[in-house]
Amino acid sequence: MDTEAQPTERDRSSRPSGSEGTTSEPAGPEDRSRFALVSRLSAHVPGGRITLTLLVCLLFLLSLSTFVVRPFQIPSGSMEQALRIGDRVLVNKLAYRFGAAPQRGDIVVFDGTGYFGHADYIKRVVGVGGDHVVCCDREGRIQVNGRPVDESGFLYPGDSPSAVPFDVVVPRGALFVLGDHRGDSSDSRDHLGSPGGGMIPVDDVIGRADWIIWPFGHATGLHRPDAYARVPAAGKAGAHG
Repeated sequence: MDTEAQPTERDRSSRPSGSEGTTSEPAGPEDRSRFALVSRLSAHVPGGRITLTLLVCLLFLLSLSTFVVRPFQIPSGSMEQALRIGDRVLVNKLAYRFGAAPQRGDIVVFDGTGYFGHADYIKRVVGVGGDHVVCCDREGRIQVNGRPVDESGFLYPGDSPSAVPFDVVVPRGALFVLGDHRGDSSDSRDHLGSPGGGMIPVDDVIGRADWIIWPFGHATGLHRPDAYARVPAAGKAGAHG
Protein backbone atom coordinates (compact mmCIF):
# COMPACT_ATOMS: atom_id res chain seq x y z
CA MET A 1 0.00 0.00 0.00
CA ASP A 2 1.39 3.37 -1.04
CA THR A 3 1.74 5.43 2.12
CA GLU A 4 3.14 8.61 0.52
CA ALA A 5 0.99 11.58 1.39
CA GLN A 6 -0.81 13.01 -1.61
CA PRO A 7 -1.19 16.77 -1.88
CA THR A 8 -4.68 17.94 -1.25
CA GLU A 9 -6.44 20.57 -3.28
CA ARG A 10 -5.63 23.06 -0.48
CA ASP A 11 -1.91 22.19 -0.68
CA ARG A 12 -1.77 22.78 -4.43
CA SER A 13 -3.67 26.04 -4.34
CA SER A 14 -1.55 27.47 -1.49
CA ARG A 15 1.71 27.13 -3.40
CA PRO A 16 2.79 30.46 -4.90
CA SER A 17 3.16 30.64 -8.61
CA GLY A 18 6.14 32.22 -10.33
CA SER A 19 9.75 32.21 -9.19
CA GLU A 20 10.48 30.41 -5.90
CA GLY A 21 7.57 31.91 -4.02
CA THR A 22 8.69 35.53 -4.32
CA THR A 23 6.06 38.16 -4.80
CA SER A 24 6.33 41.85 -5.57
CA GLU A 25 4.21 44.26 -3.63
CA PRO A 26 2.61 46.97 -5.72
CA ALA A 27 4.01 50.43 -5.13
CA GLY A 28 2.14 52.32 -2.42
CA PRO A 29 0.75 55.83 -2.83
CA GLU A 30 3.84 57.39 -1.18
CA ASP A 31 6.26 55.59 -3.51
CA ARG A 32 4.19 56.53 -6.55
CA SER A 33 4.07 60.19 -5.48
CA ARG A 34 7.87 60.33 -5.03
CA PHE A 35 8.41 58.76 -8.43
CA ALA A 36 5.95 61.18 -9.99
CA LEU A 37 7.72 64.15 -8.34
CA VAL A 38 11.14 63.06 -9.64
CA SER A 39 9.65 62.46 -13.08
CA ARG A 40 8.05 65.91 -13.15
CA LEU A 41 11.27 67.60 -12.02
CA SER A 42 13.45 65.75 -14.50
CA ALA A 43 10.98 66.51 -17.29
CA HIS A 44 11.58 70.24 -16.80
CA VAL A 45 15.39 69.98 -16.57
CA PRO A 46 17.42 69.77 -19.81
CA GLY A 47 19.14 66.43 -19.83
CA GLY A 48 16.57 64.76 -17.58
CA ARG A 49 17.55 62.73 -14.55
CA ILE A 50 21.30 62.84 -15.19
CA THR A 51 21.32 66.63 -15.08
CA LEU A 52 19.05 66.62 -12.01
CA THR A 53 21.44 64.23 -10.23
CA LEU A 54 24.41 66.44 -11.08
CA LEU A 55 22.59 69.52 -9.77
CA VAL A 56 21.81 67.75 -6.48
CA CYS A 57 25.47 66.73 -6.14
CA LEU A 58 26.57 70.30 -6.86
CA LEU A 59 24.22 71.70 -4.23
CA PHE A 60 25.56 69.16 -1.74
CA LEU A 61 29.17 70.15 -2.45
CA LEU A 62 28.34 73.86 -2.17
CA SER A 63 26.65 73.28 1.18
CA LEU A 64 29.63 71.23 2.34
CA SER A 65 32.05 74.00 1.34
CA THR A 66 29.91 76.70 2.95
CA PHE A 67 29.27 75.09 6.31
CA VAL A 68 31.67 72.18 6.91
CA VAL A 69 35.00 72.12 5.04
CA ARG A 70 36.69 74.38 2.53
CA PRO A 71 39.66 73.69 0.26
CA PHE A 72 42.52 76.20 0.45
CA GLN A 73 45.59 76.39 -1.80
CA ILE A 74 48.88 77.41 -0.18
CA PRO A 75 49.98 80.59 -1.99
CA SER A 76 53.47 81.10 -0.52
CA GLY A 77 56.32 79.46 1.34
CA SER A 78 55.48 81.10 4.68
CA MET A 79 54.39 77.79 6.24
CA GLU A 80 57.19 75.61 4.90
CA GLN A 81 58.17 72.99 5.46
CA ALA A 82 54.87 71.62 6.74
CA LEU A 83 52.95 73.28 3.89
CA ARG A 84 54.52 73.84 0.50
CA ILE A 85 53.53 76.22 -2.28
CA GLY A 86 50.67 74.67 -4.25
CA ASP A 87 49.61 72.25 -1.52
CA ARG A 88 45.87 72.03 -1.05
CA VAL A 89 44.50 71.69 2.45
CA LEU A 90 41.02 71.09 3.79
CA VAL A 91 39.94 73.68 6.33
CA ASN A 92 37.62 72.43 9.04
CA LYS A 93 35.03 75.19 9.43
CA LEU A 94 33.34 73.48 12.37
CA ALA A 95 36.53 73.24 14.46
CA TYR A 96 35.76 76.39 16.46
CA ARG A 97 32.01 76.19 16.58
CA PHE A 98 29.90 75.02 19.50
CA GLY A 99 32.11 76.66 22.12
CA ALA A 100 35.55 75.52 20.93
CA ALA A 101 38.36 78.06 20.40
CA PRO A 102 41.73 78.13 18.60
CA GLN A 103 44.62 76.72 20.61
CA ARG A 104 48.36 77.36 20.51
CA GLY A 105 49.93 75.34 17.72
CA ASP A 106 46.81 75.18 15.52
CA ILE A 107 47.23 76.08 11.85
CA VAL A 108 44.38 78.44 11.01
CA VAL A 109 43.02 80.16 7.93
CA PHE A 110 41.65 83.66 8.53
CA ASP A 111 40.35 86.69 6.69
CA GLY A 112 43.11 89.29 6.90
CA THR A 113 41.01 92.20 5.62
CA GLY A 114 41.82 95.30 7.64
CA TYR A 115 44.75 93.61 9.40
CA PHE A 116 47.08 91.83 6.96
CA GLY A 117 45.51 92.68 3.58
CA HIS A 118 42.49 91.88 1.43
CA ALA A 119 42.99 88.12 1.32
CA ASP A 120 42.80 84.92 3.33
CA TYR A 121 45.96 83.82 5.15
CA ILE A 122 47.22 80.66 6.78
CA LYS A 123 49.46 80.80 9.88
CA ARG A 124 50.20 78.99 13.12
CA VAL A 125 48.69 80.21 16.39
CA VAL A 126 51.46 81.09 18.87
CA GLY A 127 49.46 83.09 21.40
CA VAL A 128 45.79 83.17 22.41
CA GLY A 129 43.84 85.75 24.39
CA GLY A 130 45.66 86.83 27.55
CA ASP A 131 49.00 85.25 26.60
CA HIS A 132 52.27 87.12 27.08
CA VAL A 133 54.48 86.34 24.06
CA VAL A 134 58.14 87.39 24.03
CA CYS A 135 61.03 86.93 21.66
CA CYS A 136 63.51 85.97 22.49
CA ASP A 137 65.10 84.44 25.60
CA ARG A 138 68.87 83.98 26.06
CA GLU A 139 68.77 80.80 23.99
CA GLY A 140 66.87 82.49 21.18
CA ARG A 141 63.53 80.82 21.94
CA ILE A 142 60.06 82.32 21.98
CA GLN A 143 58.49 82.43 25.43
CA VAL A 144 54.77 82.16 26.08
CA ASN A 145 53.62 83.03 29.60
CA GLY A 146 57.20 82.68 30.82
CA ARG A 147 57.72 79.21 29.34
CA PRO A 148 60.19 78.73 26.45
CA VAL A 149 58.77 76.90 23.45
CA ASP A 150 60.88 74.41 21.51
CA GLU A 151 59.79 75.00 17.90
CA SER A 152 62.47 72.81 16.32
CA GLY A 153 59.89 70.20 15.32
CA PHE A 154 58.15 72.48 12.82
CA LEU A 155 60.33 75.59 12.32
CA TYR A 156 61.85 75.84 8.86
CA PRO A 157 65.42 74.43 8.91
CA GLY A 158 67.97 77.19 9.39
CA ASP A 159 65.42 79.77 10.58
CA SER A 160 65.62 81.41 13.99
CA PRO A 161 62.36 81.83 15.94
CA SER A 162 62.43 85.50 14.99
CA ALA A 163 64.91 88.09 13.80
CA VAL A 164 62.47 90.73 15.03
CA PRO A 165 62.19 91.14 18.82
CA PHE A 166 58.73 91.57 20.27
CA ASP A 167 57.00 91.62 23.64
CA VAL A 168 53.22 91.55 23.43
CA VAL A 169 50.15 90.63 25.44
CA VAL A 170 47.42 89.15 23.26
CA PRO A 171 44.02 90.79 23.82
CA ARG A 172 41.08 88.62 24.73
CA GLY A 173 39.28 87.36 21.64
CA ALA A 174 42.42 87.68 19.49
CA LEU A 175 45.35 85.57 18.28
CA PHE A 176 49.07 86.13 17.73
CA VAL A 177 50.11 84.16 14.62
CA LEU A 178 53.41 83.33 12.93
CA GLY A 179 54.48 81.42 9.86
CA ASP A 180 56.70 78.35 10.28
CA HIS A 181 59.16 79.78 7.74
CA ARG A 182 59.97 82.85 9.80
CA GLY A 183 62.39 84.24 7.22
CA ASP A 184 59.68 84.19 4.52
CA SER A 185 56.52 85.05 6.45
CA SER A 186 54.60 88.27 6.85
CA ASP A 187 52.72 87.71 10.09
CA SER A 188 51.84 89.32 13.42
CA ARG A 189 55.42 90.57 13.86
CA ASP A 190 55.14 92.75 10.75
CA HIS A 191 51.93 94.44 11.82
CA LEU A 192 52.62 95.33 15.44
CA GLY A 193 52.28 99.02 14.62
CA SER A 194 49.19 98.57 12.42
CA PRO A 195 45.55 98.79 13.53
CA GLY A 196 44.93 95.84 15.78
CA GLY A 197 48.62 95.50 16.61
CA GLY A 198 49.09 92.48 14.38
CA MET A 199 46.48 90.48 16.32
CA ILE A 200 43.83 88.49 14.50
CA PRO A 201 40.27 88.55 15.88
CA VAL A 202 39.03 85.05 16.56
CA ASP A 203 35.81 86.00 14.78
CA ASP A 204 37.79 86.38 11.54
CA VAL A 205 39.12 82.81 11.68
CA ILE A 206 37.58 80.74 8.90
CA GLY A 207 38.68 77.39 10.29
CA ARG A 208 41.51 75.05 11.17
CA ALA A 209 43.64 73.36 8.51
CA ASP A 210 43.34 69.66 9.33
CA TRP A 211 44.43 67.79 6.20
CA ILE A 212 46.75 68.11 3.22
CA ILE A 213 44.82 66.51 0.36
CA TRP A 214 47.01 67.37 -2.65
CA PRO A 215 49.43 66.33 -4.01
CA PHE A 216 48.66 62.73 -3.04
CA GLY A 217 52.30 62.03 -2.25
CA HIS A 218 52.20 64.76 0.40
CA ALA A 219 48.72 63.99 1.75
CA THR A 220 48.59 63.77 5.53
CA GLY A 221 46.75 64.96 8.61
CA LEU A 222 47.89 68.13 10.34
CA HIS A 223 48.23 67.84 14.10
CA ARG A 224 48.88 70.30 16.90
CA PRO A 225 52.56 69.94 17.96
CA ASP A 226 53.46 69.05 21.53
CA ALA A 227 55.74 72.09 21.85
CA TYR A 228 52.98 74.17 23.48
CA ALA A 229 51.67 71.46 25.81
CA ARG A 230 53.68 72.73 28.80
CA VAL A 231 52.79 76.40 28.33
CA PRO A 232 50.78 77.55 31.36
CA ALA A 233 47.51 79.37 30.94
CA ALA A 234 47.68 83.15 30.98
CA GLY A 235 47.92 84.52 34.52
CA LYS A 236 49.11 81.21 36.03
CA ALA A 237 52.23 80.88 38.16
CA GLY A 238 55.36 81.42 36.15
CA ALA A 239 53.73 83.72 33.63
CA HIS A 240 55.09 87.21 33.15
CA GLY A 241 52.92 90.28 32.84
